[in-house]
Amino acid sequence: MKDKVIIITGASSGIGLACARDFAARGAKLSLAARRADKLAEIEQELSDAGHEVLVMPTDVSKEKDCKILIDETVQRYGKIDILVNNAGISMRALFKDLDLSVLKQLMDVNFWGTVYCTKYALPYLLETKGSVVGVSSIAGFIGLPGRTGYSASKFAMHGFLQTLRTENLKTGLHVLIAAPGFTASNVRKAALTANGTNQGETPRAEDKMMSAEEVARHLAKAIIKRKRTLILTFKEGKLTVFLSKWWPSLIEKLSYSHMAKEPDSPFK
Repeated sequence: MKDKVIIITGASSGIGLACARDFAARGAKLSLAARRADKLAEIEQELSDAGHEVLVMPTDVSKEKDCKILIDETVQRYGKIDILVNNAGISMRALFKDLDLSVLKQLMDVNFWGTVYCTKYALPYLLETKGSVVGVSSIAGFIGLPGRTGYSASKFAMHGFLQTLRTENLKTGLHVLIAAPGFTASNVRKAALTANGTNQGETPRAEDKMMSAEEVARHLAKAIIKRKRTLILTFKEGKLTVFLSKWWPSLIEKLSYSHMAKEPDSPFK
C-alpha cells in the first residue's frame, strides 16, 4: 500500500478509523471522509504528527454533491486514486411493520447511494490506476436479518451493484472487493436507528466479545493487496452462515430469527 492514494468514507470511528491508522502505517496517502468535522480534525492531527500524508473532508455520502467534492479534492491533492473504501454506513433495529419508511430511505441513501455516488465519481481515476473499489458490507447483505429490514435491503443492493460493476469491468483491470466483517465492535449499533428514526443509544450486543475494528482493518488490507473478490470474517456468524444460507435457507431463517429474538429489548418481544 506504500504511496497508494486511498479514500475511506465513514473514517471518524470504528472500522473506518482503524483502516485509516492501519493503511497509513503501511505508507498509504489518505483521504478521509465523515460527517463529523471535529473528529476528522483530531484524526488529521494524529496521523500528520506521526508523519503520514492525510487529507480530511467533511462529507455526507448521502449527498451526491458531497461525494463529487470528495473525489475532486482528493485528485487535486494527490493526482490520482488507487483505492476507494466505501465504509460509511448506518444500521437500524425495528420490525418492518413498526418502521417509519423515512428510516428505510435514510439507510438506502447512506449505505447504498453513498457507495454508488462515491464509486461513480472515483471510477475514471480507478480505471486509470487499475485500482480497487471496496464495499464494507455485512452478513446482512447475504441473509435477511429480522429486525434489520432496511439494513439488509441496503446491503443486498450494495452487493448487486458491486457484483455487476465487477462483471462490467472484467477486462479493465478494476478490482472489486465485497467485505463482510460479521459482528464487529464499533459504534454502528449505538448509532443504529429505531422505528421512528431516533438513535438506539445502548448496544444490545456484547461488544467486548466481538472482533475488534483493528483486526478487521488488518484482514481488509490483506484482502485488498491480494485483490480478493470477497472477504467474510468470523466463522459461526460469518462463513458458516453464508454457506448454510445457500444450501439450507430455511434453517438459517429459523436460526437468525431465534438469534435476533434473544437480544436484550428485542423488537420481537
